[in-house]
Amino acid sequence: MTANQTRVPEFVLLGFPFSPRTKLLLAGLFSLFYAFTLLGNGVILGLIWLDLKLHSPMYFFLSHLAIVDIAYASNNVPKMLASLLRERETISFVPCIIQTFLYLAFAHAECLMLVMMSYDRYVAICHPLRYSIIMSWRVCTTLAVTCWACAFLLALVHVILLLRLPFCGPHEINHFFCEILSVLKLACADTRLNVVIIFAACVFILVGPLCLVLVSYTRIVLAILRIQSGAGRRKAFSTCSSHLCVVGLFFGSAIVMYMAPKSSHPEEQQKILSLFYSLFNPMLNPVIYSLRNAEVKGALKRVLWKQRSG
Repeated sequence: MTANQTRVPEFVLLGFPFSPRTKLLLAGLFSLFYAFTLLGNGVILGLIWLDLKLHSPMYFFLSHLAIVDIAYASNNVPKMLASLLRERETISFVPCIIQTFLYLAFAHAECLMLVMMSYDRYVAICHPLRYSIIMSWRVCTTLAVTCWACAFLLALVHVILLLRLPFCGPHEINHFFCEILSVLKLACADTRLNVVIIFAACVFILVGPLCLVLVSYTRIVLAILRIQSGAGRRKAFSTCSSHLCVVGLFFGSAIVMYMAPKSSHPEEQQKILSLFYSLFNPMLNPVIYSLRNAEVKGALKRVLWKQRSG
C-alpha cells in the first residue's frame, strides 16, 4: 500500500441535499441557534463565576457541562454552516481527523459529566447531612479531571484505530462534519475492528452511564417521596427534573445514532440525529437549567441589579 493511498489530501463534505435557497435559510437559522448556544452557555459560566451562591459542587459540574457544550458546538457547527453556504465544502485530512477526535472527546466528556451531576444530586438528596464531606472540592476536582482524561483517552483510541486504515477513494463524506461512522465508510480496508470498538465504547460510555443515572434517580425519587413537606418535594423534583431532561435528550439521540440498527435510519436521518447532539442539545441545556432553576434565575437577577445600581 503506497503512501498516497493512505493519506488523501482532502475530503468533500456533502452536507444536506437541499436547494440553494433552503440551504441559505438553514444557514441563517443554524447561525442563530449557534449564537444562542454560545450566549446561553456563556451566561451560565459567567453567573457561576460571579455569584458566590453558585459556588457549589452542583454548579461546578454545570460549568464544565457549559464548557463542553460550547466546545462541542464550536467543533461541528462552523463546518456545517460552511457546507450550507458553499457548493463544495472541503476539509483537509489532518483537520478532519482532529475534528473527529475532538467530536468524540467532547461527546464522551458530556456523557461522563452528566453522570457526575446525577451522582451529585443523589448525594445531596439521599445523604444531605454528609453532602459537604462526600462532595468536597477535592473530590469534585478529581471527578472532573477523571471525566476529561477518560474522554480524551477513549477518543484517542478511536483515532489511532482510524489512522491505521488506508483511504483510497471515494473522498466524499456524506455528512456535514467528519463524523466517525461517515469517515469509516471511506476506508478501503476491513473496518470491523473499528466498528466493534465503537460499539464497545457505546456500551461503556452510553449504556453504562445511563444505567448509573437511572439507578441514582430511582434512589432519588424514593428519597423525595419520603420528604414530608410538599414544598420540599417540589424543590427537590424541580432541581432534578432539569437534569433528567438534559439526560434524556443527549443519551436518547446518541443511543439511537450509534446503537440502533443502521437500516432503521438511513444516512439523511443520521444527519438529523447528529443535529440534536451537535447543535440543539448544547443550545437547550442552558435554557432548561435557567428556566427550571430558581437559583440560576436568582443569580441572573442579582448580577443585573448590581450592574444597574453600579
